[in-house]
Formats: sequence, structure tokens, C-alpha cells
Amino acid sequence: MKKSRGLLSTGALLMAGVASAQVKDMPGGPRVNQLNLHEGVTPIAQDIMWIHWMLLIICTVIFIVVFGVMFYSIIMHRKSRGVTPSTFHEHLGIEVAWTIIPFLIVIAMALPATRTVVAMKDTSSADLTVKVTGYQWKWGYEYIDGPAQGVKFLSNLATPRAQIENKEPKGNLYLMEVDQPLVVPVNKKVRIVLTANDVIHSWMVPEFGVKQDAMPGFLRDTWFRAEKIGSYRGQCAELCGKDHAFMPIVVDVVSQADYDKWAADRKKALASAADDPNKTWTKEELITRGEQVYTTTCVACHQATGKGLPGTFPPLDGDEKFVLAPMKGQILTVLNGHPGTAMAAFRDQLNDVEIGAVITYTRNAWGNAGKGPDPVVQPADVKALR
Repeated sequence: MKKSRGLLSTGALLMAGVASAQVKDMPGGPRVNQLNLHEGVTPIAQDIMWIHWMLLIICTVIFIVVFGVMFYSIIMHRKSRGVTPSTFHEHLGIEVAWTIIPFLIVIAMALPATRTVVAMKDTSSADLTVKVTGYQWKWGYEYIDGPAQGVKFLSNLATPRAQIENKEPKGNLYLMEVDQPLVVPVNKKVRIVLTANDVIHSWMVPEFGVKQDAMPGFLRDTWFRAEKIGSYRGQCAELCGKDHAFMPIVVDVVSQADYDKWAADRKKALASAADDPNKTWTKEELITRGEQVYTTTCVACHQATGKGLPGTFPPLDGDEKFVLAPMKGQILTVLNGHPGTAMAAFRDQLNDVEIGAVITYTRNAWGNAGKGPDPVVQPADVKALR
């Protein structure tokens, strides 16, 4: 058996593999009875599983011994057998034994757990560093070094809205699909630097043995080294608002050659799609681009119809305060958010072209077309107010 290293406090994060629970392998695998935690694909995850079973066995042995002695005493020394109570006299050997034995048991459990705690916090000598930012309700990834240095993107839920609204049958990966997964090479130490843009989130991938909170205004880090190629899924594990359940995490672990190719392709794509905020865009270009931004960024709150959610997210269709008013107020709201409401600031999530496009889209969508001033908002208008 692998050398024991575990983390008692983090063992609960892998309880997705509850004993005797029925699970379905993804995607489309047969149903199996699982009697264990997920074995995981990193040394830390495997050590967590090992320490879980070690502690369970120790606790079971203690339970059997203690209750065995108790029931033996009750049965063999009951009054109906003619046993009479007697005064217990102190015994040095017993006193020493029931002090030393629990102490040794605690040490036996604490040492491997402590080793894993130390190992989990050792983010030095990383082969790759990725900054992860939690947003309501998506993840932002930025590669700090390596072949993909400078590549950054948002990872959004990709499960079709029709499935969420029960208009289509749910698939095996329901609420666990994203449009852009995090891609890392196999057998490399990946350091994850975490923060949040709004509220506390938590980046959790059970098969990596990783669960680390992302807190606004703080940088916290963790790491993993995946030893097997494949796709691994997790979720935000901190209650972070209305769409907390819609913040999946997907990490694609690939070979070094495939990772290098992916990094090169992403850099080329970013370079070719670089947005020029000084360019004058046509109304049709902005509306087309804005609809894409709205679908990935705004639709969860304001809905595809623009009607919003009464009492929580205001409607954009017919909104005379911002959408059908001069552009300045809407631009500043999208850039800086709206204090006291759930409207987040998007100045760090969207560039000037995307903000100008999505504002232009809202001013020309639904019943807003032709009603308000400033039907076209150029990226330069956003840049001037940023």
C-alpha cells in the first residue's frame, strides 16, 4: 500500500463517493456500486483516500474493543449471575495503559495527516502557474507562464438552457459542461493562484484532491499534478449566489505535445481576433457580437427575453432608466456594477468592444429597437469612460 499521507480536514471534499452509493461513470458508462472515495489521479487525492480508510479502520477497531468490553462486563457481571459490586482499586498498569495507548493512536493518525497538509501547501517549483478568478457565475483563467503565457478566457456553463428548463432530457454531463475548459499537461506540477471578483467562491476538483476558497482581495494558491490524461470535473463549493449551481469546472489533462499545440493555436486565435477599440464598428457587427456576449454573460440574470427576474434582476426590455436613456449611464453601470444590487462590474471581464457590443445589442433587441437615443455604442465610447 502506498506510503500514508492524508488530510483529515479535506477528506470530506471527496464524499461524492459515498459508501454504497450508485453512481454512473461519465459519459454513458454502466451503473456501478461504489464503496470508496474517488481514487483520484494525483498523489494528494490518493493519500486522502488512504488516510480516510486508515482512520475508518482505527475507529472501527476502537468501537469494537470498547463496546465489546462494555457488553462483556454487562453480561458476565449482571446481578442475576450472583455477582455483587465491589470497589475498584487503582492499578498502575491500567492507568498507564489507558493514557499511553490513546496517545499513540492520536500520533498514528496525526503524522500522515500532517505530512499531507504540508505537501498540499507546498506550491514551490511549479511547472505551470494559472491564475483562476471566480465570478458570479463563471471562472476566469489566465496562464501566467509556460507556452500559453498570456492566454486568458472565461469558462461558462455550456449545458443548454432547454435542459435546465426541463424542455429537453438531461444528459450524463448535466450542469457539468463548459464552453472552454482549463487545459494542462500531464505529469506537471500546476500551481493554481485563486482570487474572486465579487463574493467568495471555491475551486474544487475531487479527483485532484483540491478544494481552495477564492476570496475577493486575496490571492491564495494550491497545486496538483495529474498523472493520467483525461477530463476531470468539479464545481464551485461555496454558496455564492443565485447561479451557484451553474459554475462547473472542467480540466482537460493532455500530453505535453498536445498542450504545446493547444497553446500555440490559442495564441494565434487571440492574435487574429484581437479587438481594436479605436475601430468604428457597424451597427450590424456590434449587434451580432453583442448577442454572443449577452448569451454567455448576461442571459442567466436578465433572461433571453430581456424580462429579467422580478425582484432580483431588472428587465432590460423597455428599461427607460438605462437602456432607453443616454449611453453614459448604461456604460458606467456595465463597467462598475451597481452598488446594493447583484449587478457585477464587468470592466475586468469584458473588453471595450464586448461592452460596446452588448450595450448596442440590448438597445436594439426585443421591443427596444428604435425607441431610445444612442442606438449604437462604439468601443471608443466605452474606452472614454473606462
